[in-house]
Amino acid sequence: MAKEAFVNAQRAKKDEFYTQIGDIERECSKYKAQFKDKIIFLNCDDPLESNFWRHFALNFTRYGLKKLVATHFDRVKSTYKLELTGDMNEDGSINESDIVKTPLKQNGDFRSAECIELLKQADVVVTNPPFSLFREYVAQLVEYNKKFLIIGNTNALTYKEIFELVKEDKLRTGYTNFNVGMYFYVPDDWEKYHKIENGKKLVRVSTSCWFTNLEVVKHHEKLVLYKKYDPDEYPRYYNYDAIEVSKVSDIPMDYAGQMGVPITFIDKYNPDQFEIIGKGVQLEKTIRFPGDKATLWIEKDGRPWKAPFERVIIKNKEFKT
Repeated sequence: MAKEAFVNAQRAKKDEFYTQIGDIERECSKYKAQFKDKIIFLNCDDPLESNFWRHFALNFTRYGLKKLVATHFDRVKSTYKLELTGDMNEDGSINESDIVKTPLKQNGDFRSAECIELLKQADVVVTNPPFSLFREYVAQLVEYNKKFLIIGNTNALTYKEIFELVKEDKLRTGYTNFNVGMYFYVPDDWEKYHKIENGKKLVRVSTSCWFTNLEVVKHHEKLVLYKKYDPDEYPRYYNYDAIEVSKVSDIPMDYAGQMGVPITFIDKYNPDQFEIIGKGVQLEKTIRFPGDKATLWIEKDGRPWKAPFERVIIKNKEFKT
């Protein structure tokens, strides 16, 4: 139900999913050293209500931030920005009296000239951007060569632009929530929701995770491989020279050729251990059938058998024949 609501929200451009502070704390705390002496920009948040603003304001000293900036968005009228640069009144703590509120001439859209100027000055962007504008949002971050830590739909990994960034090791998944999902606050008028906490409706979105180009330790850890290649266990694709590996845990340790693995592999991808060749749909025109979401057919007994879901084609860089 929540996944369906999420998809419908994308289609309707209803992007009102608000992140819980616990999810923000669990992920952001892993990047403490990378936040030090940085200007953090929250460009898709209502600063007065945003848990992103709350988290970074409360942990301003802990992270050793240089500055915290957030912009408020309004669909029809001009808004404001908030800035925090430390204990301005020297009362020994970071509090509301240290926050500077400045009017904006525009409406706070991340694509506006004012917000782009703030983006240019920032070091790291951290936020939950509009789901319906994810491609455009990431493209802007790449254009201005910004570090980022953002929430998105895991299905975005299949987008051509996003996948290419993963392939080039310019984008990776974060530490938490991949294939687990997160609960998001939604407006009171939402009819479909999963539960209510403290009077607020929450929806669980199973297809949600963190995306970043900051360093993530797990993407430097080797994936432990324990299975040996057996041609009877790993069928070949009918229209592409690669074997089907239906589970990431089943990647053979002793196979030097190309392999098709589930998209979930990206969460464990170590570019020192593996090479991403591409996505199946990019590499070979597939045989299609109505409603098929697959990319490649598998050969069984010399005949086309069935097509798996989207596959990432990889090679083990460490094993050579």
